[in-house]
Amino acid sequence: MRPTTIRWRLMLAGAVAILIALGLSAVGLSLLFERHVERVAVNDLEARARALAGIVETDPAGRPFLHDPPSDPLYHQPYSGHYWQISLGTDERRSRSLWDFRLTPPAEAAAPGATRVLSLPGPQGERLLVLEQSLLVRDATGAPLPLRILVATERTALQEAKRDFVTSLLPFLGILAALLLAAFWMQIRIGLQPLSQVSKRVTALNSGQRARIGTDLPDEVVPLSRQIDQLLDARDVELDRARHRAADLAHGFKTPLQALLGDAEKLRDQGKPALADSIETVVVAMRRLVDRELTRARIQSDRSSAEASPDQVINRVVKVLKRTPIGSDISWQTQTDPGLLARIDADDLTEAMGALLENAMRHAQGAVSVTAERQGGQALITIRDDGPGVPEAALSKLARRGVRLDESSEGDGIGLAIVADIVDAADGEVSFQNADPGLLVQISLHAR
Repeated sequence: MRPTTIRWRLMLAGAVAILIALGLSAVGLSLLFERHVERVAVNDLEARARALAGIVETDPAGRPFLHDPPSDPLYHQPYSGHYWQISLGTDERRSRSLWDFRLTPPAEAAAPGATRVLSLPGPQGERLLVLEQSLLVRDATGAPLPLRILVATERTALQEAKRDFVTSLLPFLGILAALLLAAFWMQIRIGLQPLSQVSKRVTALNSGQRARIGTDLPDEVVPLSRQIDQLLDARDVELDRARHRAADLAHGFKTPLQALLGDAEKLRDQGKPALADSIETVVVAMRRLVDRELTRARIQSDRSSAEASPDQVINRVVKVLKRTPIGSDISWQTQTDPGLLARIDADDLTEAMGALLENAMRHAQGAVSVTAERQGGQALITIRDDGPGVPEAALSKLARRGVRLDESSEGDGIGLAIVADIVDAADGEVSFQNADPGLLVQISLHAR
């Protein structure tokens, strides 16, 4: 897939969008998980803070004091990561896990009855998640005594939980990315299928399998196909006009040329044969040009519906040539496939076969062979004579499509130029090579 194709660009844009979306999703999910874990941890600290509040008792005189806290292994191991600190007035107690370290909350305590979450340094420099619970305890006289409870846990455990979550999440995001990319690729293939249909139909237009693209396509590409069809309609109209103008011009020349031949005959009667011959030579050359242009004007350029049977055309042309004085002395050998059809106008094929077979007949010593067979998707027509062949220098010109040999060699150049034009109009190929003996001509046309 080339980087300049629409499919590649869409795939690249989709892949970038999917990766960005999944990356943002991973960040968002990790943040949500971190908040959830922290919320669960805060709820646990709140429960522990309420349990610590139960160690406040009053003596017989009604004075509140801090009783021994309940035994909990988490708070007995030094630097265990779980700590508490409670103060009642000036009396302060700390968990054994803090050892000789004291938590340093803000000087101003939370409002009585309120809780707040803090982030404080721990005994080993680590960050702690701290829940502060602030209460008021009244003594026997009714005087309020502030009770401040701090319960803490290390954030390291929370970070590890987040890291484990992200580690477990990444494989699933990778699988999801692969599935999304595959789905996006299928979406692109299905979405661009109409363009592939247009491309195939344009190819069919070029090969002559279709006359027009048509409008039986999705609505999004119908305007494009309609515009192309309109261009083709306009092209055909212009081609018809050009063909008619060429034919009219050629026909317009025929009458003056015929008049010149009459004048040449009068000059010959007046005893001026040299001048008459000169005029006739020019007129004959011009008539050949006119005949060639008339033939070219008749060549059909619409290959979509053109169809011809090489077997019928070859046999018909050979039958005519056998009746000529030269053709009656030639041994004609034909081997053609009756079921073979070529994508070319039947009149055009007849014109080309007539020129080639007549040329082979004039140069043959005594035999001409013609074959027509299918090779893959091509209709291959081969004509061979047993004559002297063609000089190598001239052969290279014959094999070059569109070269007009009639300008330097009288007799066979026009016919071969017409053959080249006809085969070219049918999107075929013609080749010439010496067969030792004779000349071998091959025409390759699209088969039906």
